[in-house]
Amino acid sequence: MRAVIASGTGGPEVLSVGEVPDPTPGPGEVLVAVAATAVNRADTLQRQGFYPPPPGASDVIGLECSGTISALGDDVEGWAVGDQVCALLAGGGYASYVAVPAGQLMPVPAGVSLVEAAALPEVACTVWSNVFMVAGLQPGERFLVHGGSGGIGTMAIQLATALSAKVFATAGSAEKLAACAELGADVTINYRDEDFVDVLKADGGADVILDNMGAKYLGRNVDALATEGRLVIIGMQGGSKGELDINALLRKRGAVIATSLRSRPADDKAAICASVVENVWPLVADGTVRPIVHTTMPLEDVAAAHALMESSDHIGKIVLTL
Repeated sequence: MRAVIASGTGGPEVLSVGEVPDPTPGPGEVLVAVAATAVNRADTLQRQGFYPPPPGASDVIGLECSGTISALGDDVEGWAVGDQVCALLAGGGYASYVAVPAGQLMPVPAGVSLVEAAALPEVACTVWSNVFMVAGLQPGERFLVHGGSGGIGTMAIQLATALSAKVFATAGSAEKLAACAELGADVTINYRDEDFVDVLKADGGADVILDNMGAKYLGRNVDALATEGRLVIIGMQGGSKGELDINALLRKRGAVIATSLRSRPADDKAAICASVVENVWPLVADGTVRPIVHTTMPLEDVAAAHALMESSDHIGKIVLTL
Protein backbone atom coordinates (compact mmCIF):
# COMPACT_ATOMS: atom_id res chain seq x y z
CA MET A 1 0.00 0.00 0.00
CA ARG A 2 0.99 3.65 -0.32
CA ALA A 3 2.17 5.27 2.90
CA VAL A 4 4.23 8.23 4.01
CA ILE A 5 7.77 7.16 4.79
CA ALA A 6 10.31 9.19 6.75
CA SER A 7 13.93 8.85 5.59
CA GLY A 8 15.04 9.95 9.05
CA THR A 9 14.22 12.63 11.58
CA GLY A 10 14.28 16.27 10.55
CA GLY A 11 12.35 18.80 8.52
CA PRO A 12 9.39 18.20 6.21
CA GLU A 13 11.78 17.17 3.42
CA VAL A 14 12.37 13.78 5.10
CA LEU A 15 8.80 12.76 4.21
CA SER A 16 7.83 11.03 0.96
CA VAL A 17 5.29 8.48 -0.24
CA GLY A 18 6.40 4.89 -0.78
CA GLU A 19 5.20 1.31 -0.57
CA VAL A 20 4.86 -0.62 2.71
CA PRO A 21 3.08 -3.90 3.57
CA ASP A 22 -0.68 -3.77 4.10
CA PRO A 23 -1.78 -4.01 7.74
CA THR A 24 -3.91 -6.93 8.91
CA PRO A 25 -6.73 -6.34 11.41
CA GLY A 26 -6.34 -8.30 14.62
CA PRO A 27 -9.09 -9.38 17.01
CA GLY A 28 -11.36 -6.45 17.81
CA GLU A 29 -9.95 -4.39 14.94
CA VAL A 30 -11.23 -3.30 11.53
CA LEU A 31 -9.30 -2.46 8.38
CA VAL A 32 -10.15 0.96 6.96
CA ALA A 33 -9.44 1.98 3.38
CA VAL A 34 -8.37 5.57 4.00
CA ALA A 35 -10.02 8.38 2.04
CA ALA A 36 -8.35 11.23 3.90
CA THR A 37 -6.24 11.99 6.96
CA ALA A 38 -5.41 15.25 8.73
CA VAL A 39 -2.17 16.85 9.84
CA ASN A 40 -1.71 17.50 13.55
CA ARG A 41 1.00 19.34 15.45
CA ALA A 42 1.93 16.02 17.06
CA ASP A 43 2.69 14.64 13.59
CA THR A 44 5.40 17.26 13.10
CA LEU A 45 6.89 16.33 16.47
CA GLN A 46 6.94 12.65 15.52
CA ARG A 47 8.69 13.54 12.26
CA GLN A 48 11.35 15.37 14.28
CA GLY A 49 11.86 12.37 16.57
CA PHE A 50 10.28 13.92 19.66
CA TYR A 51 6.95 12.04 19.84
CA PRO A 52 7.31 8.32 19.06
CA PRO A 53 4.20 6.15 18.71
CA PRO A 54 3.12 4.16 21.76
CA PRO A 55 4.13 0.48 21.94
CA GLY A 56 2.32 -1.61 19.35
CA ALA A 57 1.17 1.33 17.24
CA SER A 58 2.08 1.82 13.59
CA ASP A 59 5.29 3.70 12.85
CA VAL A 60 3.45 5.52 10.05
CA ILE A 61 2.47 9.05 11.07
CA GLY A 62 -1.21 9.98 11.37
CA LEU A 63 -3.58 10.30 14.32
CA GLU A 64 -6.93 10.33 12.51
CA CYS A 65 -8.55 9.34 9.25
CA SER A 66 -11.78 8.86 7.37
CA GLY A 67 -12.61 6.05 4.99
CA THR A 68 -14.54 2.88 4.32
CA ILE A 69 -14.34 -0.40 6.25
CA SER A 70 -12.76 -3.03 3.99
CA ALA A 71 -12.35 -5.95 6.43
CA LEU A 72 -13.33 -7.00 9.95
CA GLY A 73 -11.13 -8.76 12.47
CA ASP A 74 -12.46 -11.41 14.82
CA ASP A 75 -14.94 -10.42 17.53
CA VAL A 76 -16.03 -7.17 15.89
CA GLU A 77 -19.71 -6.35 16.24
CA GLY A 78 -21.77 -3.39 15.13
CA TRP A 79 -19.78 -2.60 11.99
CA ALA A 80 -19.91 -3.97 8.44
CA VAL A 81 -17.70 -3.91 5.38
CA GLY A 82 -18.62 -0.82 3.36
CA ASP A 83 -19.50 1.39 6.33
CA GLN A 84 -18.15 4.93 6.03
CA VAL A 85 -16.30 5.90 9.19
CA CYS A 86 -13.81 8.25 10.76
CA ALA A 87 -11.35 7.09 13.38
CA LEU A 88 -9.10 8.17 16.21
CA LEU A 89 -5.67 6.54 15.75
CA ALA A 90 -2.49 5.96 17.71
CA GLY A 91 -0.69 6.06 14.35
CA GLY A 92 -0.91 4.89 10.77
CA GLY A 93 -3.24 7.47 9.21
CA TYR A 94 -0.93 8.62 6.40
CA ALA A 95 -1.51 5.41 4.42
CA SER A 96 -3.92 3.64 2.08
CA TYR A 97 -5.09 1.29 4.84
CA VAL A 98 -5.00 1.34 8.63
CA ALA A 99 -6.06 -1.20 11.26
CA VAL A 100 -8.18 0.43 13.96
CA PRO A 101 -9.59 -0.86 17.26
CA ALA A 102 -13.35 -0.99 16.71
CA GLY A 103 -13.98 1.21 19.75
CA GLN A 104 -12.11 4.08 18.07
CA LEU A 105 -14.35 4.09 15.02
CA MET A 106 -17.09 6.67 14.68
CA PRO A 107 -19.72 7.01 11.97
CA VAL A 108 -19.33 9.94 9.60
CA PRO A 109 -21.74 12.59 10.94
CA ALA A 110 -24.77 13.36 8.81
CA GLY A 111 -24.15 16.16 6.35
CA VAL A 112 -20.36 15.86 6.45
CA SER A 113 -18.38 14.66 3.45
CA LEU A 114 -16.02 11.73 3.80
CA VAL A 115 -13.02 14.01 3.27
CA GLU A 116 -14.23 16.62 5.78
CA ALA A 117 -14.77 13.85 8.33
CA ALA A 118 -11.00 13.29 8.48
CA ALA A 119 -10.70 16.68 10.19
CA LEU A 120 -12.96 15.72 13.11
CA PRO A 121 -11.73 12.78 15.26
CA GLU A 122 -8.62 14.26 16.89
CA VAL A 123 -10.05 17.70 17.59
CA ALA A 124 -13.48 16.50 18.67
CA CYS A 125 -12.07 13.85 21.01
CA THR A 126 -9.41 16.20 22.40
CA VAL A 127 -11.78 19.07 23.09
CA TRP A 128 -14.70 17.03 24.36
CA SER A 129 -12.58 14.87 26.67
CA ASN A 130 -10.52 17.71 28.12
CA VAL A 131 -12.88 20.67 28.26
CA PHE A 132 -16.07 18.83 29.16
CA MET A 133 -15.30 15.34 30.50
CA VAL A 134 -12.22 16.36 32.53
CA ALA A 135 -12.58 20.09 33.26
CA GLY A 136 -16.37 20.02 33.40
CA LEU A 137 -17.07 23.31 31.64
CA GLN A 138 -20.59 24.44 32.51
CA PRO A 139 -23.05 26.79 30.80
CA GLY A 140 -22.32 30.39 31.76
CA GLU A 141 -18.71 29.72 32.73
CA ARG A 142 -15.81 31.61 31.18
CA PHE A 143 -13.60 29.55 28.85
CA LEU A 144 -10.23 30.57 27.41
CA VAL A 145 -8.62 28.67 24.54
CA HIS A 146 -5.13 29.51 23.31
CA GLY A 147 -4.49 29.20 19.60
CA GLY A 148 -8.13 29.74 18.79
CA SER A 149 -7.65 29.59 15.01
CA GLY A 150 -5.99 26.16 14.93
CA GLY A 151 -7.70 22.81 14.60
CA ILE A 152 -8.21 22.36 18.35
CA GLY A 153 -9.10 26.00 18.84
CA THR A 154 -11.75 26.17 16.13
CA MET A 155 -13.47 23.09 17.56
CA ALA A 156 -13.16 24.34 21.16
CA ILE A 157 -14.72 27.70 20.32
CA GLN A 158 -17.67 26.09 18.55
CA LEU A 159 -18.39 23.48 21.23
CA ALA A 160 -18.05 25.89 24.14
CA THR A 161 -20.29 28.40 22.36
CA ALA A 162 -22.87 25.72 21.55
CA LEU A 163 -22.98 24.73 25.21
CA SER A 164 -23.46 28.32 26.39
CA ALA A 165 -20.07 29.21 27.84
CA LYS A 166 -18.54 32.67 27.44
CA VAL A 167 -15.60 32.12 25.11
CA PHE A 168 -12.26 33.93 25.03
CA ALA A 169 -9.72 33.05 22.34
CA THR A 170 -6.15 34.10 21.65
CA ALA A 171 -4.61 34.36 18.19
CA GLY A 172 -1.84 36.30 16.47
CA SER A 173 -3.40 38.20 13.57
CA ALA A 174 -6.49 40.18 12.67
CA GLU A 175 -7.53 37.49 10.17
CA LYS A 176 -7.29 34.75 12.78
CA LEU A 177 -9.10 36.82 15.40
CA ALA A 178 -11.90 37.46 12.92
CA ALA A 179 -12.18 33.73 12.26
CA CYS A 180 -12.45 33.06 16.00
CA ALA A 181 -15.19 35.66 16.33
CA GLU A 182 -17.08 34.23 13.35
CA LEU A 183 -17.04 30.82 15.04
CA GLY A 184 -18.57 32.27 18.20
CA ALA A 185 -15.79 33.64 20.41
CA ASP A 186 -17.20 36.43 22.57
CA VAL A 187 -13.80 38.02 23.22
CA THR A 188 -10.74 37.74 20.97
CA ILE A 189 -7.24 38.58 22.21
CA ASN A 190 -4.23 39.32 20.02
CA TYR A 191 -1.42 37.77 22.04
CA ARG A 192 1.14 39.93 20.21
CA ASP A 193 -0.10 43.20 21.72
CA GLU A 194 -2.62 42.27 24.45
CA ASP A 195 -2.18 40.50 27.79
CA PHE A 196 -4.76 37.74 28.12
CA VAL A 197 -4.30 37.81 31.90
CA ASP A 198 -5.52 41.41 32.10
CA VAL A 199 -8.47 40.68 29.80
CA LEU A 200 -9.59 37.66 31.84
CA LYS A 201 -9.05 39.30 35.22
CA ALA A 202 -11.24 42.22 34.14
CA ASP A 203 -14.06 39.71 33.59
CA GLY A 204 -13.59 37.65 36.75
CA GLY A 205 -11.07 35.13 35.47
CA ALA A 206 -11.33 31.95 33.43
CA ASP A 207 -13.20 28.98 34.83
CA VAL A 208 -11.49 26.68 32.30
CA ILE A 209 -8.38 27.26 30.20
CA LEU A 210 -7.33 24.92 27.39
CA ASP A 211 -3.61 25.44 26.85
CA ASN A 212 -1.25 24.16 24.17
CA MET A 213 1.78 26.21 25.21
CA GLY A 214 2.87 24.54 28.44
CA ALA A 215 5.75 26.09 30.35
CA LYS A 216 5.74 29.51 28.64
CA TYR A 217 2.17 30.26 29.74
CA LEU A 218 2.03 28.31 33.01
CA GLY A 219 2.34 31.20 35.46
CA ARG A 220 0.18 33.56 33.44
CA ASN A 221 -2.51 30.91 32.99
CA VAL A 222 -2.69 30.42 36.76
CA ASP A 223 -2.95 34.21 37.16
CA ALA A 224 -5.83 34.24 34.67
CA LEU A 225 -7.84 31.55 36.47
CA ALA A 226 -10.98 32.35 38.41
CA THR A 227 -11.60 30.90 41.86
CA GLU A 228 -11.89 27.11 41.45
CA GLY A 229 -10.67 27.48 37.88
CA ARG A 230 -9.25 24.53 35.95
CA LEU A 231 -6.21 24.75 33.68
CA VAL A 232 -5.89 21.86 31.23
CA ILE A 233 -2.53 21.55 29.47
CA ILE A 234 -2.49 19.51 26.26
CA GLY A 235 0.70 20.73 24.58
CA MET A 236 4.23 21.97 25.11
CA GLN A 237 4.79 24.39 22.24
CA GLY A 238 6.21 26.82 24.79
CA GLY A 239 8.43 24.31 26.60
CA SER A 240 8.06 21.46 29.06
CA LYS A 241 9.53 22.83 32.31
CA GLY A 242 8.01 25.78 34.12
CA GLU A 243 7.71 27.16 37.63
CA LEU A 244 4.35 26.76 39.35
CA ASP A 245 3.38 29.21 42.09
CA ILE A 246 1.54 26.78 44.35
CA ASN A 247 0.48 29.58 46.68
CA ALA A 248 -1.30 31.34 43.81
CA LEU A 249 -3.03 28.08 42.93
CA LEU A 250 -4.01 27.46 46.56
CA ARG A 251 -5.51 30.92 46.91
CA LYS A 252 -7.75 30.20 43.96
CA ARG A 253 -8.45 26.59 44.93
CA GLY A 254 -7.45 25.92 41.35
CA ALA A 255 -6.41 22.81 39.46
CA VAL A 256 -3.72 22.18 36.87
CA ILE A 257 -4.36 19.07 34.76
CA ALA A 258 -2.10 17.68 32.04
CA THR A 259 -3.46 15.10 29.62
CA SER A 260 -2.44 13.19 26.52
CA LEU A 261 -4.92 11.45 24.23
CA ARG A 262 -2.59 9.28 22.15
CA SER A 263 -1.13 7.26 25.03
CA ARG A 264 -4.45 6.49 26.75
CA PRO A 265 -5.54 2.83 26.96
CA ALA A 266 -7.85 1.60 24.22
CA ASP A 267 -10.79 1.37 26.64
CA ASP A 268 -10.38 5.05 27.55
CA LYS A 269 -10.26 6.07 23.90
CA ALA A 270 -13.34 3.98 23.17
CA ALA A 271 -15.25 5.71 25.98
CA ILE A 272 -14.21 9.12 24.66
CA CYS A 273 -15.24 8.24 21.11
CA ALA A 274 -18.61 6.97 22.33
CA SER A 275 -19.18 10.18 24.28
CA VAL A 276 -18.23 12.27 21.24
CA VAL A 277 -20.71 10.40 19.05
CA GLU A 278 -23.43 10.91 21.67
CA ASN A 279 -22.77 14.55 22.48
CA VAL A 280 -20.86 16.17 19.62
CA TRP A 281 -22.09 14.43 16.47
CA PRO A 282 -25.68 15.74 16.84
CA LEU A 283 -24.26 19.29 16.91
CA VAL A 284 -22.27 18.55 13.75
CA ALA A 285 -25.28 16.98 12.05
CA ASP A 286 -27.49 20.03 12.68
CA GLY A 287 -24.77 22.47 11.57
CA THR A 288 -24.11 24.02 14.99
CA VAL A 289 -20.54 22.71 14.86
CA ARG A 290 -18.67 22.18 11.60
CA PRO A 291 -15.26 20.91 10.55
CA ILE A 292 -13.03 23.84 9.65
CA VAL A 293 -10.75 22.77 6.78
CA HIS A 294 -8.11 25.27 5.67
CA THR A 295 -7.04 23.24 2.66
CA THR A 296 -6.92 19.75 1.20
CA MET A 297 -3.75 18.40 -0.40
CA PRO A 298 -2.90 15.04 -1.98
CA LEU A 299 -0.89 12.64 0.18
CA GLU A 300 2.11 13.16 -2.11
CA ASP A 301 2.26 16.80 -0.90
CA VAL A 302 2.78 15.71 2.71
CA ALA A 303 6.03 17.69 3.04
CA ALA A 304 4.28 20.89 1.97
CA ALA A 305 1.44 20.12 4.37
CA HIS A 306 3.88 19.80 7.28
CA ALA A 307 5.60 23.03 6.26
CA LEU A 308 2.23 24.79 6.26
CA MET A 309 1.42 23.39 9.71
CA GLU A 310 4.72 24.65 11.10
CA SER A 311 4.28 28.08 9.52
CA SER A 312 1.01 28.53 11.45
CA ASP A 313 -0.38 30.33 8.40
CA HIS A 314 -3.52 28.20 8.42
CA ILE A 315 -6.95 28.44 10.06
CA GLY A 316 -8.49 25.12 11.05
CA LYS A 317 -7.29 21.78 9.71
CA ILE A 318 -4.99 20.67 6.90
CA VAL A 319 -6.35 17.52 5.25
CA LEU A 320 -4.41 15.03 3.11
CA THR A 321 -6.45 13.07 0.58
CA LEU A 322 -5.74 9.66 -0.92
